[in-house]
Amino acid sequence: MIESQDYVLISALQHYAFCPRQCALIHIEQVWEENLYTLRGQRVHEKVNVPEHELIQGIRVERAMPLWSHKLGLTGIADVVEFLANDTPYPVEYKAGSKKAREADDIQLCAQALCLEEMLDRPVSRGAIFHYASRRRREVVFDEAVRSRVLETIDDLRGLLAQTTLPPPVTDNRCRNCSLVEACMPHTLNDFHKIVRRNNPFTVLNSFE
Repeated sequence: MIESQDYVLISALQHYAFCPRQCALIHIEQVWEENLYTLRGQRVHEKVNVPEHELIQGIRVERAMPLWSHKLGLTGIADVVEFLANDTPYPVEYKAGSKKAREADDIQLCAQALCLEEMLDRPVSRGAIFHYASRRRREVVFDEAVRSRVLETIDDLRGLLAQTTLPPPVTDNRCRNCSLVEACMPHTLNDFHKIVRRNNPFTVLNSFE
């Protein structure tokens, strides 16, 4: 059994899988900034942030459903869980962007499924990402590969949260739309690192902070 203080947020798994430095800024440094993309995400989630349920064409739909796994030490909230005709849960995660496969989103959704399996004692084999910009769903199959990635990410996240230093910046396409780019300073820090290395090639930088 995981101690209560060691539970990690399902959303933090998505942050870590997307960018460990972004995850550390949010969950260790408590840094958060808004930009166009985060505001769009908030708007998309307005409808599913209020706990409620309804019956739609014979399918029970639960919104803002609390989730947990005592075995894995996870906690969070599912945007939507649909209970199909045989009462099998089908998690649906809302994302603001257009339909595109993203491993970080699949890890987040699969983590929700693992919680549902433990909570409801029944298998959850698939779910979906609803991409608001294109108004389309992308179904995700929870095979052994994605389940293994979830477990790896949980371990990696716990390792990150136990540290006192931030991971180095990535400085790639992920930075373009990140709301934390000014707090992260990826280009500035990497330029500094290059200058130090050029002036003293034997210098080893252990931290970019």
